[in-house]
Amino acid sequence: MELRGVFTALVTPFRNGTIDEKALKKLVDFQIAGGIDGIVPCGTTGEAPTLSYEEHARVIELTVKYAAGKVPVIAGTGSNCTDEAIELTTTAKKLGANACLLTTPYYNKPTQEGMVSHFTAIAAETRLPVVLYNIPGRTGVNMTPETIARLAKVKNIIAIKEASGSVTQVSEIYRLTDGKFTILSGDDGLFLPMMSVGAVGVISVFSNIMPKELKALYKAFMIEKNIAKAIKLHTKYMPLFQDLFIETNPIPIKEAMYRMGMIAREYRLPLCPITEKNGDFLAGLMKEYGLIGKKPKKG
Repeated sequence: MELRGVFTALVTPFRNGTIDEKALKKLVDFQIAGGIDGIVPCGTTGEAPTLSYEEHARVIELTVKYAAGKVPVIAGTGSNCTDEAIELTTTAKKLGANACLLTTPYYNKPTQEGMVSHFTAIAAETRLPVVLYNIPGRTGVNMTPETIARLAKVKNIIAIKEASGSVTQVSEIYRLTDGKFTILSGDDGLFLPMMSVGAVGVISVFSNIMPKELKALYKAFMIEKNIAKAIKLHTKYMPLFQDLFIETNPIPIKEAMYRMGMIAREYRLPLCPITEKNGDFLAGLMKEYGLIGKKPKKG
């Protein structure tokens, strides 16, 4: 399985405390219409830590159903408990997911050797392609390029979502794996810089609201080889790349989607609605891009 392009880290829409299944279908349809290359449910953006096991499985099941084979579904099945991650990954396979996304274990902060053992154990229990997910800002521990290179030798570990915020780390992963291991950016703002040193795609928050636009950036760089165009698009959308993280993800992106009429304004505690000040700021920015209100900004 080859992963290239733009993959959306999908939000989980809620209504009255439960999964909003109708809204979820509309979100999947919107992504497919936007030319997205794949959908990633039940990640950080999907508020996976606050989903029950049954809800987690239901979101994966529905996403697979609504995608209907048009794009691959990479299900978030990570945990800081190896046995739980194995169970979630096995369930995702049964539900028809095409691959799984496994974050580095959080809170218990394993050593590099512990991470190798964790991911190897999960990969051994499933034939599902595995995408590693390195996000030290959330987990408290960085998976080093050397560790990633070791895991890249495992047959069904096929890629990494790299969100350390370091272009140098991407370069090292590329070097240590001879450019043969798929690197996906985990940061919209670093998507272009990371492509310049070996990444071939992104798992994106921004594409929840602007899938066509992010796909255009990918095409400009990777397919058209038009660097100037790619830089122009990167620069154009950088304010949104940044300010969709004005508060903890997915608070701002769900606020943006609410204002666009895509979902209800609902979160799972301990996440809560955006502050009035930041919400107004985000709304003003969205108006500049024509997402709500007035005409889009030129350029």
